[in-house]
Amino acid sequence: MSTTVGQSTLSTTINSTSNHSQRSIQHSTTLMVTYSMVLVTGTISLGLMMHILKSSSTSITSIAVFNLIFAHFIFLLTVPFRIYYYATEDWTLSFGWCKVVSSMIHIHMYMSFTFYVIILLMRLASFYHNGEQLASFQRIHAVLASFVLWIVVLVSVPCIIFFVYGKGGNTNHSTKTCFEFGYSIQNSVKILNYFISILIIVVATVLTALQTNVLRVLYRKHHQGITSQQDFGAQLKSLFFALIMVVCFIPYHMFRLYYLENTEELQGVNEVFLALTTFNCLDMLTFLGRRTCYMFFKLCLNTA
Repeated sequence: MSTTVGQSTLSTTINSTSNHSQRSIQHSTTLMVTYSMVLVTGTISLGLMMHILKSSSTSITSIAVFNLIFAHFIFLLTVPFRIYYYATEDWTLSFGWCKVVSSMIHIHMYMSFTFYVIILLMRLASFYHNGEQLASFQRIHAVLASFVLWIVVLVSVPCIIFFVYGKGGNTNHSTKTCFEFGYSIQNSVKILNYFISILIIVVATVLTALQTNVLRVLYRKHHQGITSQQDFGAQLKSLFFALIMVVCFIPYHMFRLYYLENTEELQGVNEVFLALTTFNCLDMLTFLGRRTCYMFFKLCLNTA
């Protein structure tokens, strides 16, 4: 009787291990393909955007966009390491560099969210107050604010990575694996994660609703020649930024509210949801007008 029970338990364990291994392979394949797409399309998007912005005026909004481009650029530098890891399923670099690459996706997401909020608030303020309150906020102030923000990020983030990120929980973490830091989410950090996720969901939803209302007002006001209105075009691009937050960030943070209570079981699924947030690197494509698209396709045809 005991032999039968032992065999049954062993069989269950083997099946569970086999299923876990199969899911791990599926997650790795999905993540490798996702990050490869993000790297290629994100690089093209940034290249096109830099070509457009180099001849544009340095408004407060464009300064925020430059910051957004810089955040994308820094993140894309770390993507090849993720692709290589998910292709080989073997981390051969240091554990410290693993933490840097792992944390960069979160930094990118939160920095992107911050700049989205700034861009949307600027556009909303210019619409509701006709730019009166923005007049006192000069471009030099925006540049200085950006400089201070990046200094704070570049100083504080390494400290957080070294002293906090990946600490606690499972002390038997394999040096051959990476991006599996769910075990380090303790109670205090868990509360902070809940707060951040709820904040992002609420802010993204509210800003999207406000931006939609702006377009509704403009449409009613300039119903006939709405497409020729410059303000409408600018606000439409802002709506695209808001929708990017909704599509890329809200699903992940809604899932994260559940993941925080099941970190070990949902580690792989969490990585997939997290990877989907990186498609916001394509946000620069919202600035491409028909003329730019035509020039791009013409250049591709001439090259071919």
